[in-house]
Amino acid sequence: MRPSDASSVLSAPALADGLDLVVDLTASRGSTLVDARTGREYLDMFSFFASLPLGMNHPALTEDGEFIAELTRAALCRPSNHDVYTAEAARFVATFTRVVGDPELPHLFFIDGGALAVENAIKVAFDWKSRRNEQAGRSPSLGTKVVHLRHAFHGRSGYTLSLTNTDQAKTARFPRFDWPRVDSPAMRFPFEEHRAEVLAAERASLRQISNAFQAHRHDVAAFVFEPIQCEGGDRHLRAEYLQAVERLCHEHDVLLVADEVQTGFGATGTNWACQQLGVRPDVIAFGKKSQVCGIMAGRRVDLVADNVFRVASRISSTWGGGLVDMVRARRILEVIESDGLVTRAAALGSQLREGLAELCTRHPELLGNPRGRGLLAAVTVSDASLRDRILERVREEENLLLLPCGPDGIRFRPALAVSRAELVEAVDRLGRVLARLSNEMLEVAA
Repeated sequence: MRPSDASSVLSAPALADGLDLVVDLTASRGSTLVDARTGREYLDMFSFFASLPLGMNHPALTEDGEFIAELTRAALCRPSNHDVYTAEAARFVATFTRVVGDPELPHLFFIDGGALAVENAIKVAFDWKSRRNEQAGRSPSLGTKVVHLRHAFHGRSGYTLSLTNTDQAKTARFPRFDWPRVDSPAMRFPFEEHRAEVLAAERASLRQISNAFQAHRHDVAAFVFEPIQCEGGDRHLRAEYLQAVERLCHEHDVLLVADEVQTGFGATGTNWACQQLGVRPDVIAFGKKSQVCGIMAGRRVDLVADNVFRVASRISSTWGGGLVDMVRARRILEVIESDGLVTRAAALGSQLREGLAELCTRHPELLGNPRGRGLLAAVTVSDASLRDRILERVREEENLLLLPCGPDGIRFRPALAVSRAELVEAVDRLGRVLARLSNEMLEVAA
């Protein structure tokens, strides 16, 4: 198959409306994606929606003959990991636990897809709340609701559709549960200039959560949240707000479930974003950079002895994440550990935010609200149509791949292995487009 034919072949049976790019899987390196049709090189701050932890063809993977042989063996047969066992799967689990695990969240469940990770986190909570009610002499039919935030994206599966509310195109016409949805009090930056309004929004949101818990007494199983609402617009929630939510969950016997599919695996400068927010979820859902999706659980989950991790077949999956992904993920984890990439993400993230803040100062008519944790960074554009023009122009004029978020945001999603020089270059390329746009706007105004 010629690269030039890829788009037409794919678009015949399927909606192929992605980037106009056919990735050369051999020539692409690190944070450089090469178009196999033309040889054109792009600086990648997209990283396949933040799912590419080390960039393309990292030498620790491509030049490790033992790893390549193990990966090939795993690719020749796909065993059902929850039913039969392999040394490769065990090696992955041991590495995962050592590098990113939490001793207070000892239960692991693996599955294909971030939405299915969140879906099973919700099932953990439903089972748990039903049994908690039964323990207390209440009806086990209670425990059927999930409180969640506006601007949330938790997936497109059965349960998660009822939580996702970023874009009607993703949810319209699909039946959903009418679960309590509360306001999301996102921070604005510079924060000190917006402190009063953010704190007022937090108080209002906490009242809504408390009211929902009381209105559906004993029927709320979980509060589900993203530490940073990425698709919703890179909306950051204050640590103090989330800590108050945690206290309400404990008070009302509700499980706290963190959706870290986008924020986990070192992207924010800690293994999990919740760790730097001082929040201790009962369940964490993960995916994207982890390659193998799933959940970690413990803490109050173990108040129920016969929780889903103890009863056969309560939650399960044929492949349990996939052995090939486990082998790849294990090697990636080893590189993250040996190269100190999580700590490095925190340091490089500070540099990235400083660069974006400088662009906002230089072009206040175009950009504002610079924000980020680690290598998850974003800015807000003055209007949605202008945001889309900027994304198109940085791609076409500067060979830079960035992502939209929310109605008017631009987000950076570099790989953990991105270089300092590549981050500087990415900000510079964005800056050149902004300068040209600003000059064009001045000429039109004149």
